[in-house]
Amino acid sequence: MTEARNGTIYYKKSRFITHLPEGRLYTRSHYWLFQAEPAGVWRIGMTKFANRMLGDIVEFGFNVQRGAPVEVGQAVGWMEGFKAISDIYCVANGEFVRANPALDADITLLDTKPYGEGWLYEVRGVAEPEAVDVAGYVAILDATIDKMVDSRHDEDTHV
Repeated sequence: MTEARNGTIYYKKSRFITHLPEGRLYTRSHYWLFQAEPAGVWRIGMTKFANRMLGDIVEFGFNVQRGAPVEVGQAVGWMEGFKAISDIYCVANGEFVRANPALDADITLLDTKPYGEGWLYEVRGVAEPEAVDVAGYVAILDATIDKMVDSRHDEDTHV
């Protein structure tokens, strides 16, 4: 179920509910990209869906320095949540600008404000070519959640 409201799309499927901001690009790996100022700088964060899969984030770090060249698919850092440990991947080609300094003071911004103050890093360059708009991301979420639900049903029938 989706419904547009105040620049966001209300999304609900199974037991997952979120608001997805319009005006961003989204990736299959559940990151979002927003063109920040100055032009050509992409602010990048994780979607609410990615946050839910990781659980509360307790620690993170980046292994690239300011000005380093980065490319789509490159591991640029790591994060540890209550449910999983994951690499942080780059979803833009260009130059690493910076990590979000606000996260050092308040890591909970990743969960409480994932589409605002809880962004992860910035890259000067171009967004992942396969990134999609919010409608495309809704289709990705639908397929991902359907696959998860189907796999649970398959597990239940094999018990």
